[in-house]
Order: sequence, then C-alpha cells, then structure tokens
Amino acid sequence: STERIIVDQKIADEFVKKFSDKAKALPVGDPRKPEPVVLGSVIGMGTVHHCNDLIDDALAKGAKLVCGGKADTTLMPATVLDHVTPAMRIYHEETFGPVKCVVRVNGVEEAIACANDNEYGLSSAVFGGDIARAFNVARKIDSGICHVNGPTVHDEAQMPFGGVKGSGIGRFGGKAGIAEFTELRWITMQTTPRHYPF
Repeated sequence: STERIIVDQKIADEFVKKFSDKAKALPVGDPRKPEPVVLGSVIGMGTVHHCNDLIDDALAKGAKLVCGGKADTTLMPATVLDHVTPAMRIYHEETFGPVKCVVRVNGVEEAIACANDNEYGLSSAVFGGDIARAFNVARKIDSGICHVNGPTVHDEAQMPFGGVKGSGIGRFGGKAGIAEFTELRWITMQTTPRHYPF
C-alpha cells in the first residue's frame, strides 16, 4: 500500500484537508457484520504495536496528527500524519497498517529526490494535470511500477509486477512470470559432416 504521500508545499494544506476528510469517513469494523466496512482488522497486534511506535516517534519529532491515531485493538482507524521528515522512522519504515504520512516538498526535483530516498521500490504513483510532465517524473522514480494519475496498488495478470532495490528484483505476471520460471538454453544439432578449412 501507499506509505508516503509526497505533496508540493503550494497545494499541501488543501490536499491534507481533503485527504484527511476522506480518511475520517472510512468506516472501521468487522467485515462479517452487516454494517458497511472499509477498514477491517490488521494482521495482528504486532502490526498495531509497530504502527503505534511509528506514530509516537513521528509526533515526538514534530509531525502533526491530522486524523486517526494509535489503536489498542487490531481495528485501527485511518491515520494521517502531516509534516513528516527524514528524521522520523515512519519516513523510512513500512507501516503495514492504515497509517499514511504526508511529506511536504518544494517543487518537482525535490519530490523526485524524496521519492527515491528510500530502500524500497515496489510501486509508486505520480499525479498531475500535465500528463507529459507527470510521465517524465514517473521515469525518474526508482520503482518497479509507476502509475500516472492512478493508485499505487494496481495489478493485472498479464503485466510484469515487481519491484527494485529492497522490494526485489524479479517479476511475475504475463510473459515475465514465464521467464522467471524458464531457463533459456541454446541447443544445436549437426546433421551433416562439418568441414574445417585446414
């Protein structure tokens, strides 16, 4: 899932307001019940403790809690942290929970540098009104997958899915999946006597 949301300072306030309003509206609960639920349980209490530790660390180092927060059960609310910096663990570590952090930057080059300032590189996304410019930014991001004006999580069976850096080096899906499980060989057969010029 998306971990860091990198936003230009010029639009950050407006973005954080709209994004957190949407996050606050996501119903949390048991998906087996009849009430509509978007966020069910995380995998276990280890994830809860990990997310809580990351939230505590970020807040202690200057991040702002916009919505959500720490949990004491596996039903965690959608949490948005703003003003996240490289000094915070959550900037570098995966949460594996419904905790998203907003990193504010000044301009495209700083956004690209921030996106690449990570040991992981599975999937990314670039949003922008100018598609050509967004595509050029996408080409500069070190990730196995980059979607322009689409979510970071997207998979199709025929597409080569996989990451770079700490997110892996292989691909699965489509021809790439077959190639991962295939050993390419060259075999020849001489059917007539071979003539050597000496």
